[in-house]
Amino acid sequence: MTTNLMKSIPVIVAGALGRMGAEVIKAVHASKSCHLVGAIETAKEKEGNDVGLELGLEALELPLTTDFEGCLCAISQSSSSSGTGSSPVLVDFTHPSVVYEHTRAAIAYGIHPVIGTTGLSSEEINDLIEFSEKASIGGAIIPNFSVGMVLLQQAAAAAARFYDHVELTELHHNMKADAPSGTCIKTAEFLEELGKDFNHPQIEENESLVGSRGGLRESGLRIHSVRLPGLVAHQEVLFGAEGETYTLRHDTIDRSAYMPGVLLVIRKVESLGGVVYGLERIL
Repeated sequence: MTTNLMKSIPVIVAGALGRMGAEVIKAVHASKSCHLVGAIETAKEKEGNDVGLELGLEALELPLTTDFEGCLCAISQSSSSSGTGSSPVLVDFTHPSVVYEHTRAAIAYGIHPVIGTTGLSSEEINDLIEFSEKASIGGAIIPNFSVGMVLLQQAAAAAARFYDHVELTELHHNMKADAPSGTCIKTAEFLEELGKDFNHPQIEENESLVGSRGGLRESGLRIHSVRLPGLVAHQEVLFGAEGETYTLRHDTIDRSAYMPGVLLVIRKVESLGGVVYGLERIL
């Protein structure tokens, strides 16, 4: 093993052929600070195929596998036996139905989880934080890897001090499995940290179509979700007051916008004492 490779961070990508997973593979391959050691995908017909060739890159001599735990176990054992270099990192962009088990398994194998899959409940996030702290394994659950989105969330939290009426809308492609998005939930949580209630009703509302006013949180915040082909990821926070509105919006045009944030978290996650929630905890 060369000195450069020993200093480089070994990365496993789960959801390797998905929209985000493919971007992560390309970013890791191009990076000087990390290198790819595992590519996990659920498509059994792709088992054993070279992940680089599947994504239109050069041959990376790394076969795709559908065996999630087997891959983690092998890389964990390899890392432990070598005793040198950086600890391995799992980057997960898979599905809400499996992300909790994936994260917990990574921690159990001593692999640092970097989770971009949304859909975890508050209870699951808290459980993973507690489990990781007991295991002393740093990790990160990041609803959105965009620095611009972090700036929007901070601006929204600042504006919420002065506005009592606000609604949130998130727009994504129609292949997104969960609604509302984890990013939009995180934005709502930023606003709710003020400890105030929002949108006190002025009249008795009646929905002739159930859900037309959006999802209602305990704080009074409403979240609207849009799913359409052609969209990537977009969020709007609309404040209203007497005689004015104030709008904050962030648009992701291409998934490559997330990659600087992904690589930043990969580089920093080993130094954390447990799992953190949100990119703002790492920036």
